[in-house]
Amino acid sequence: MPRMPKPSKPERVEPSKWEHYDLWKRVREAILALPLHFKSETVIEGMLATDIFTLNTALGATIEEQVVATLNALRPVWDPNKKYQTFGFVRQTQTFPDCLLRKKTDGQDILMGIELKGWYILAKEGMPSFRFTVTPKVCNPWDLIVVVPWVLSNVLSGSPVVHPVTIDLARYTAEQRNYYWQYEREAAGDTGVILAAGATTTYPVKSDKISDKAKYDPGGNFGRLARYGIMQERVRETMGTLVRGVPATEWLDFFKRAARESDASASPSIQ
Repeated sequence: MPRMPKPSKPERVEPSKWEHYDLWKRVREAILALPLHFKSETVIEGMLATDIFTLNTALGATIEEQVVATLNALRPVWDPNKKYQTFGFVRQTQTFPDCLLRKKTDGQDILMGIELKGWYILAKEGMPSFRFTVTPKVCNPWDLIVVVPWVLSNVLSGSPVVHPVTIDLARYTAEQRNYYWQYEREAAGDTGVILAAGATTTYPVKSDKISDKAKYDPGGNFGRLARYGIMQERVRETMGTLVRGVPATEWLDFFKRAARESDASASPSIQ
């Protein structure tokens, strides 16, 4: 099937004409400061090395909750003049975005949204494995997507510690995902994308169908944020991060080897 003519590549455009642009910039500053201020009451003890890969599923939602709490604690950063005293960050589940900055008195007035993606650095894949399939039409120009890398403070025990985050515009990210899938991959088969039909309202409800889909995706890779030209350099930097003095990638190699050896020793021998 012939490819469609290649359009212009999506561009990042900050919402400089938005009336709350100064707030938006300060929220970004607060997000970038998360590694310094993130606090967690979660403590993990007594975990086996061979069970470390289970942490991604077990603690993902907890990390997101605690990121939201930390952002609210950083109110002096994003609201130094107390202009937004009636607003606060609130987490929501099962729809886009994960976090809303909205009016706490009635909950109806929403200023911006943040899609939070926790990334457990020692996950088996060695890169973020989550998907972002939200269609660009439901993203405001000022909505953000934030990837939060984390690991336990003592590797196998302790509390979650956050490492430098990745911030991007949610709409740009969705547009770049679709563009990469259609025009930048070296892939056989139909590279088309089916846009979410009728998804036009920002801050949708859970029942709204807001996900774009690939026409042909036998590997199930559509929407994997780490694979379409946005995060490659940040993934490389993060996997080189020192965790208790050892690069994260070396820890990951060690735990993968331990898991393989454990599986091999548990397998019955063939006589």
